[in-house]
Amino acid sequence: MSQEDSKQSAYAQAGVDIDAQDQALSEIKSMVRSTTTEGVMSEIGSFGGLFRLPGGLAEPILVSSADGVGTKLMVARMAGDYSTVGHDLVNHCVNDILVQGAKPLFFMDYVGAGVLEPSAVVSLVKGVTDGCNENGCALLGGETAEMPGFYDIGDYELVGFIVGIVDRPNLIDGSRIRPGDQLIGLPSSGLHTNGYSLARSILFEKMGLGVDDPLPTAGDETVGRELLKVHRSYLPALTPALEDEGLRGLAHITGGGLTDNVPRILPDGCRARIHLDTWQPPPIFSLLEEEGGVATEEMLRVFNMGVGMVVVVGADRAGNLLQGLKDQGETPWVLGSVEAGSGGVVYEGLS
Repeated sequence: MSQEDSKQSAYAQAGVDIDAQDQALSEIKSMVRSTTTEGVMSEIGSFGGLFRLPGGLAEPILVSSADGVGTKLMVARMAGDYSTVGHDLVNHCVNDILVQGAKPLFFMDYVGAGVLEPSAVVSLVKGVTDGCNENGCALLGGETAEMPGFYDIGDYELVGFIVGIVDRPNLIDGSRIRPGDQLIGLPSSGLHTNGYSLARSILFEKMGLGVDDPLPTAGDETVGRELLKVHRSYLPALTPALEDEGLRGLAHITGGGLTDNVPRILPDGCRARIHLDTWQPPPIFSLLEEEGGVATEEMLRVFNMGVGMVVVVGADRAGNLLQGLKDQGETPWVLGSVEAGSGGVVYEGLS
């Protein structure tokens, strides 16, 4: 055995398999190339990713965000299916910058593991590339780290970083929101990427269900398939609306639910009034509320309750914007309005 082989074997004995990492990376490279956009100036493997900013903007502003998928990864592990959580991650980050009017330029990911299984890592990154291709952004680079002793065997961490761009005149910051504006809801595809610690506790621990068991009240849907539904991207639906002068604010409904996320975009002197009878949350939410004995107030702060994005629009433009969203194949509805107040959300119909 050569001295180099001996060194690598010693590293493998310590829990880090360089060959496994190389195998995963070789499969990942072709997937990453599929996300290449016009601005990409570097190849995978460079120490830093290079991206050329697009021209034609009067005052370009970069908008960035970082996030993870939380304990949804534990459901993916239970189901043995890592193919969707990377897609979740990209869509979540895209939505986070979309609320300020930004369109994505490039994405970077971090995958951490206790023991790196090439097939699992490839599946995770494949989900990321699927999300990048859906949203028209490049996967510019990333990091794969095998850290035995820090992560347990079988554990994976997935984090993403996004950079987008908006022309300053088109920046959405909520400053134009006024009392009388309408709140329009766009449906979520399920839990998205928040509330999984509580959902897992109720479904797996309290109810004793497994990922392959049928989900009560959901026909042939299994628990695993319901929980692994991909977090929606609202970029395709909302891109035309970004040009509408009546659009005054956007709120991505993530951790904190409607209760905490809608007030984030309201200026001083405004609060939101939301009518709970304007939509019917998908069955998964009523199941969690009833079986978990969770108060409605807490449900509205932990989960999105079927509302993935809230659009704030001037009352005189609400009809046009609603029709535009319907033309995009969406099923929007007016869920409330903005009124004078000291912030927060008032719920109509909360018993």
